[in-house]
Amino acid sequence: MAEKHILIICGEPSGDLNAGNLATAIKAIDPEIRISGVGGRHLRQAGAQIICDIKDLAVIGLFDVLKKLPKFFGLKKLILEKIKLEKPEAIILVDFSGFNLRLAKAINKTIPVIYYVSPQVWASRQGRIKTIKKYISKILVLFKFEQEFYKRYGIDADFVGHPLLDIVHPTMEKKEFLAELGFSESKTTIALLPGSRKQEIEHILPVMLKTSVLIAEHLPDAQFVIAKSPQVDLDIYNRIMDSFKLNPAPMHRCGVNLMLVEGRTYDCIASADFCLVASGTATLETAIMGKPFAVIYKMNLLNYLLYRPQVRVPYIGMVNIVAKRKIVTEFIQFQATPKKISEEVLRILQNPSEIERMKNELSQIKSSLGEKGASKRASQIIVNFLNKQ
Repeated sequence: MAEKHILIICGEPSGDLNAGNLATAIKAIDPEIRISGVGGRHLRQAGAQIICDIKDLAVIGLFDVLKKLPKFFGLKKLILEKIKLEKPEAIILVDFSGFNLRLAKAINKTIPVIYYVSPQVWASRQGRIKTIKKYISKILVLFKFEQEFYKRYGIDADFVGHPLLDIVHPTMEKKEFLAELGFSESKTTIALLPGSRKQEIEHILPVMLKTSVLIAEHLPDAQFVIAKSPQVDLDIYNRIMDSFKLNPAPMHRCGVNLMLVEGRTYDCIASADFCLVASGTATLETAIMGKPFAVIYKMNLLNYLLYRPQVRVPYIGMVNIVAKRKIVTEFIQFQATPKKISEEVLRILQNPSEIERMKNELSQIKSSLGEKGASKRASQIIVNFLNKQ
């Protein structure tokens, strides 16, 4: 029997994580399947041959896309040539919709195209539904409401649940982690999660740091931990902290007790009494861990002015989108001011009933994400689909 070959294409750190878990699950079902594609360390660790690393592929807004157009055109050409030369049994697209939907259109049904982690067409640019219906052979979604959304358009989507349920957990107890940082368990700990892309860090971390200074003025014993993304250079964090006369070590001239921790986001969240979170995957990770938080998002002004009119949902945080109501406060663009954010954080921290309300509602969101084993269910659907081809 000829060896089966699958291409997997992702373009961002969260997509790489999902792609890596999916590839591992596929290989567990059929070790003879060969996997190659575009990804990062997670897809590589799953045994895939990486034809292009995702470093520097992630973009935010139209202007970032325009800067990298030559790179994207070159990548699409590389993938199409690989498909023509190697004739894989299927290609799996993971999120990264701006690029992946154009790629699906260019493939034009010459091989089956499977989409895992649906494009957020329910939030904006619903015209893309026509592209999905025409060029995607099978779509696997992470949220129940997505399955219901596609059904209204005559698209059969498989709901597999959310893969984060299998991977979101700390590596050590809160007391042990705080002790490692030189922090006290009796003090209020606030985690800062400014995103996983360079552009996000540059726009959001300064807002979070200014907010931390204001919080520390009212809560002198507060301690703050920044969850550093491994995909973003340390120099970027240091440059921003230097502008505040902050360094990644505790007890500073401004009175803020701050630490920077790399690659241990779940430990940072688990240790916190409250989190400030950039919109994205981290909002769900924080919700799964049951930690009260607020969403902060800020981007290049021109990108925001172009992007905002396209958004058709009232929220950008997945927790609020899934709930169809405001569970956590969102501070977006012009509302993302340190004064407003710090006042809201202090209000919540000083209101035990509000903290309890938020934890209960976050628990309900976690329950709505399905059962553990999403990657395993998705991989079984994919392997069954391939076997029928």
